[in-house]
Amino acid sequence: MPVYSRDVGAETSWSVEATTRMNRMYRRQRHIYDGTRRYYLLGRDRLIADLRPAAGATVLEIGCGTGRNLVHAARLYPEARFFGIDVSTEMLTSAISAISRRGLASRIRVTHGDATTFDPRPLFGTPSFDHVMISYSLSMIPDWRHSLRVAAGRLKPGGSLHIVDFGDQERWPELTRMLLKRWLAIFDVTPRDELERELSAIADAAGADLTFERPFGGYAQYGVLKLPQGFPKP
Repeated sequence: MPVYSRDVGAETSWSVEATTRMNRMYRRQRHIYDGTRRYYLLGRDRLIADLRPAAGATVLEIGCGTGRNLVHAARLYPEARFFGIDVSTEMLTSAISAISRRGLASRIRVTHGDATTFDPRPLFGTPSFDHVMISYSLSMIPDWRHSLRVAAGRLKPGGSLHIVDFGDQERWPELTRMLLKRWLAIFDVTPRDELERELSAIADAAGADLTFERPFGGYAQYGVLKLPQGFPKP
């Protein structure tokens, strides 16, 4: 099974502008991304630990970047299957290398895709997943609200959506908050202050359960939305 898949017919749905922008940003950064981000992308390992996929379950990461989370999750859950999309082909180059280097190409597949428009059927041969995770990506997606709904729509009945991202740092000193937000803006990162409200609206519409926290003094936002078993799929 190839680690990288491309559906040529779906290429027109990809955001060329987003791909160009992300490739420009990460063309060089991807080589040091994992070494630097480990110090401030807090909560990623907790998200992976909370997945707990059953044997044979499918897990999709939206915005898989260098593949760091997928590799970590695949090692932790050897009986699950993993998939990832990212709008940056530069980041996918790093992901493919990392996955292959660790001998996980038979269990992890990644491909180029836009979080707002992707269709997993032609990309991966499946319409939905048991779990979907989004780690520090929503804060870089302009139409992040739509991305949330697309992600929830890719879940199987009983499936769960796991999200961690930057928060408003509401319990941090004002100067620290200001400096952090200025620094994040350099990388086109904007904390989504209305994330809980948007997830709550999705949960209410689907009859889903939602747990939501703001750990690390509000530095991060952490949410898990779980669909009921009987939730209908289109």
